[in-house]
Amino acid sequence: MKKMKTLLAASVAAASMTMVAAPASAEVSASVSVASLYLWRGFDLSDGSPAVSGDITYSTGGFYAGVWGSSGDDTYGQEVDYYAGFATEVGPLSVDLSVWNYVYPGVSAGFADNGDTFGDLSEIILGLGMGPVSVTIYDNIAGANGYFYYTAGLDVGSFSFLAGGTDNKDEDANYAHFDVSYAYNDNVSFTFSQMIDEDNDDDLRFVVSYSLPIAM
Repeated sequence: MKKMKTLLAASVAAASMTMVAAPASAEVSASVSVASLYLWRGFDLSDGSPAVSGDITYSTGGFYAGVWGSSGDDTYGQEVDYYAGFATEVGPLSVDLSVWNYVYPGVSAGFADNGDTFGDLSEIILGLGMGPVSVTIYDNIAGANGYFYYTAGLDVGSFSFLAGGTDNKDEDANYAHFDVSYAYNDNVSFTFSQMIDEDNDDDLRFVVSYSLPIAM
């Protein structure tokens, strides 16, 4: 089940949804990141190898759409994610609802119901936030129906804490993990990730990542 990915993003997003207020006018934003490994929902998808990623997003009036790309993981190679959604605030509550489609250009037909084809591996993601607390629900709607992934996050100054886990119709495939991250500054961050499921690798994973916004 580990390929039912969301963006995470080598410590970008990933891990949990970012709650933002609706922009006042249309804008285009972009960034590029490099991480010591591709950490996704507790798993090391790059088998310890560095990962490079980048994104570009168009947003207006709370609506947004964009593309996120990565050098890929150790098994399926390059990854391209397409996403669209709406983010707003209702009083103290932040709401972010989006649809993500994951494509692996180098993979032949047959992976995850032809996961190399647009629309064949997709999730609906709902993120809710209030102050330093956030909750995110990932519902796989194409490619592996019956798979849910949940996170609960807490931000405390430069530190963030994230608990994630799955609800799978195949109960033997369920797992959970816990991450602790520290943002050294706006560009550099460090993450420790630990599986808390005896059926998965119990090695503590460490990731250092560097992200840089691109002026548009």
